[in-house]
Amino acid sequence: MSTFAFSTGLSGVQSYQNAMNVSAHNVANALTKGIKPQEAQFRENTSTVSVRQGQSGAGGLSLGSGTDLNTEMVNQLQYRNGYSASAKDVKVAI
Repeated sequence: MSTFAFSTGLSGVQSYQNAMNVSAHNVANALTKGIKPQEAQFRENTSTVSVRQGQSGAGGLSLGSGTDLNTEMVNQLQYRNGYSASAKDVKVAI
């Protein structure tokens, strides 16, 4: 088993899961006024995702909190695909 490949895949799985949690939070609170959507930011070479308060609605289907549901859908598709690719790395490394 390659330890490097395993740890790389695992950090990817964890990072994409955290990013998906941020997007799920935004969608769950889309109708809540006064809550600004959060934004997941991937950091290179640290295998982490930081969360920061995003800007209110940048167009598209924006609701009470300013969450753009179109953007969230695209983000969730990207995060799902990244999670899946990282999970395959873990599976191959085992």
